Amino acid sequence: MSLSRQDAFRFVWLIGLVSLFSDMTYQGAHGNAGPYLALLGAGGTVVGIVAGAGEFVNYTLRLLFGYWADKTRAYWLIAIPGYTLNLIAVPCLAFAGHWPVAAALLILERAGKGVRTPARDVMLSRAADQVGRGWAFGVHEALDQTGGMLGPLLVAAMLYFNKGYPASFAVLAIPAALALVILLFTWRLFSETDDIHRKPVELSREGLPKSFWILVAGVGCLAVGYTDFALMAFHFKKAALMPSAWIPVSYGLAMGLQGLASLGFGRLYDRWGVKTLIAASIPAMAFAPLAFLGGLGPALLGLALWTVGMGAQGSIMKALVAELVPAERRGSAYGLLNSSYGVLWFAGSAAMGWLYDHSLHGLVIFSIVAQLAALPFLYSIRRSKTA
Repeated sequence: MSLSRQDAFRFVWLIGLVSLFSDMTYQGAHGNAGPYLALLGAGGTVVGIVAGAGEFVNYTLRLLFGYWADKTRAYWLIAIPGYTLNLIAVPCLAFAGHWPVAAALLILERAGKGVRTPARDVMLSRAADQVGRGWAFGVHEALDQTGGMLGPLLVAAMLYFNKGYPASFAVLAIPAALALVILLFTWRLFSETDDIHRKPVELSREGLPKSFWILVAGVGCLAVGYTDFALMAFHFKKAALMPSAWIPVSYGLAMGLQGLASLGFGRLYDRWGVKTLIAASIPAMAFAPLAFLGGLGPALLGLALWTVGMGAQGSIMKALVAELVPAERRGSAYGLLNSSYGVLWFAGSAAMGWLYDHSLHGLVIFSIVAQLAALPFLYSIRRSKTA
């Protein structure tokens, strides 16, 4: 995809709007997944496994479709069906009457995201080459998280007026439709997928720089130590820290904060590089003891620290891949990074779901140790120019 600087700006904003309405859709559901599963009879272990399994499927598919994106350059052919599956699954939650059905739909939604994300990220990285990597991914992440804020707030309003979970999920069909309309409009404007010679790409360790694999190890440790919000929401409800209607509100506000953090850390990345991710990761280690061992005030502070850490990861990890990996290998690189992240996120989420049912202090220790293990890897990354 060959873009002028002006077209690159336009592409970043349009894809950002697609992500805004997409996140409004599935984050509206995601912010209520834990309480909804609990309402349908699921326990803490089930919530942790469902959340982890969804991310495992998500990131495993990113590996496969990242390779396919490099192999075929058919970015839109991959992205459009993925977005469609990702968005349709959410309103269908309105018809789930049992937790296994809801769990299947939540995992299906994650599968759609796994299919479409590598192709979108490669196209976005090509635009980022023209306008600044940290800025482009920061703007995208900020719009993404704006939708992540609005979706849960919309569902919270529905719950506040006693409309119930089915109606709350059904109304999310509106932003889902808007996302698909803007996606198709963007495709019409930028239908040329790539200007790189179409040559086969072997998916192997060779050909990717050592610093990329150090990045994989570092963010993998972070993934193990970061619980899914569904488990925190489950805890907030079970410990009666806040009314059910306020749980999606807290999530929505967290997504808004994450958007601001992504934009700010993206700008800082263009100046300071990977040091920005390290600076964000250190205070974020306190999220688990605050969220799971304290009252309402500490829990909200823990959620805020978790949010800032996630915001930094969301913009900086993608910018680092664009910095470290040649353009023709980025689909595979994004897929490899994300699939590793997803496998370890699944392992960490499942472990912390089990620990939640047996020992909250064990959960906290597990989270902190995993995040501490990431720091040596992050410190050793050396930025290199690729293009």
